[in-house]
Amino acid sequence: MAKSLHDVSDPRNASILINVNGELKPRAEAMVSVFDSGFMLGDGVWEGLRVQRGKAAFLDRHLDRLFEGAKALAMDIGLGRDELGRRLYDTLDANRMSDGVHVRLMVTRGVRSTPYQDPLVVVGGATIVIIPEYKEPDPAIYERGLKLFTVHVRRGDPAVQDQKINSHSKLNCILASIQATQAGADEALMLDPHGFVATCNSTHFFIVRRGEVWTSSGKYCLGGITRGVALEVARDAGIQAIEKEFSLTDVYGADEAFVTGTFAGIVPVREVDGRRLTCRGPMVERLQQLYAQRFERDIEEQQRS
Repeated sequence: MAKSLHDVSDPRNASILINVNGELKPRAEAMVSVFDSGFMLGDGVWEGLRVQRGKAAFLDRHLDRLFEGAKALAMDIGLGRDELGRRLYDTLDANRMSDGVHVRLMVTRGVRSTPYQDPLVVVGGATIVIIPEYKEPDPAIYERGLKLFTVHVRRGDPAVQDQKINSHSKLNCILASIQATQAGADEALMLDPHGFVATCNSTHFFIVRRGEVWTSSGKYCLGGITRGVALEVARDAGIQAIEKEFSLTDVYGADEAFVTGTFAGIVPVREVDGRRLTCRGPMVERLQQLYAQRFERDIEEQQRS
């Protein structure tokens, strides 16, 4: 049975404090209303953050995406960037957490007076929840790699639901994940409306062909933070890193493949739809090193500021 990258438990998490609208609550007591927009309709935006040495990596980029998504949804977060950043670090400090931490920062439109989708029935301000957990990927995954399966669920076009918004509404990704799991895979590979490769259900997908790194055009996927950093470090190192449309035929004939995400960084792919690929080949190994260096540089820059 396939296992989720995030399916890692740490007994320390049983006693963590969760920040709900500025109040720290024990895990068992951290709750939101059944009338909350996030619970009722998936109406909200969120970010996942990785914390090392007391700092959230690439925090500015994550906050950019969060506030842009909220603005696109005409949703008032109710806090400025600096205030939200302080609340995040206050939560980490209260839990005495500094290393090996993953944070889920969630903002919904708030409580509604009745179960209905129109934002006019919202009463009060946004709901802001910060969940820090001790959570690190299994080190073995960087050698073993992931098995992917191409699912029938597509990434929609912006007229249906713009995939660039990191919203709470993830039903298409959930359905994709279910199909991949039933096929014995670790992640779902998803196509765009035209049949070109778009992304995975929770990570971004790359292939390596003849010394070049390819990823999707970006038209039908979230503007991934780690995806962007991977492209930057590759280009800075003189590697041809290209955003383009490509098909499953290109994937099946690739030399290597990998996925990117905040939680695990860069993870090799060993198989796509039964086609074996070189797992943690020379390009993936090099990009992992370049990404790790850029990650460390960001943490150091924040500590100096």
